[in-house]
Amino acid sequence: MSTKIYAIANQKGGVGKTTTCHCLAAGLHAQGKKVLLIDLDPQSNLSVLCDAVTDAVNKDAVTMLELLSDKSTFPDVIQTMEDYDIAPASMYLASIDSVLTDPIGRPFKLAEKITEGNLRKKYDYIFIDCPPALGTLTSLAIVAADSVIIPAQADILSLQGVSQLYSTIQSARGHANKSLKISGIVLTRFNARTKISREIHEMFLTAAKQMNTEVFKTQIREGTAIKETQASGENIFKAAGNSNVAQDYKSLIKEIFFPKEA
Repeated sequence: MSTKIYAIANQKGGVGKTTTCHCLAAGLHAQGKKVLLIDLDPQSNLSVLCDAVTDAVNKDAVTMLELLSDKSTFPDVIQTMEDYDIAPASMYLASIDSVLTDPIGRPFKLAEKITEGNLRKKYDYIFIDCPPALGTLTSLAIVAADSVIIPAQADILSLQGVSQLYSTIQSARGHANKSLKISGIVLTRFNARTKISREIHEMFLTAAKQMNTEVFKTQIREGTAIKETQASGENIFKAAGNSNVAQDYKSLIKEIFFPKEA
């Protein structure tokens, strides 16, 4: 199996990008896969969840900022955790435009670094956690990725955000990454009992068809277990494996990565 790189993207905040990234990595590790997480969000939430050392904790930490500014390479940036490896974010990634001054080479910077680091031969899966914005950082991820997974909540603002993201994906396909795919849209914090959720789900199905992708059959239900395990720094599959959220993410992993077993 060839290594796949996934960008987890949606410019709307609070839709579960970081949680999805974290859970996919932990779940795939449980399947015996070697996973790398790349945190491109200046908020560094994924790095914090993984207990990685960032420059907010240690000013000498080597982060994605040093990598993208050619001051370091992936072997120095990557931190090895129990279940996966992670390249942590920097709170200064928000100023990336002042670092990447080459307008032509800028979109390809992360892709080039992944190639230089020979990461496709070292990992089974690579997930890039994008910030809640359609700026340079998200563009770097989309150009470097093979496919995009779009977490979204069943609300109108999320639906609008997905449409805007699709425009960015189409632009990347046209100029920098012609083979880029959209794996699908995963609905998070979903409550199937409410009429509005069901109605917006139908709208997402229509939008997905127009984008030549799908809304995953697996929906991630709302649950306190994910918040509790994240607060304690635990892996949800180990700490709350019977919770609705853990079961939903297990199902999602099968649907996306092991469809023949689902």
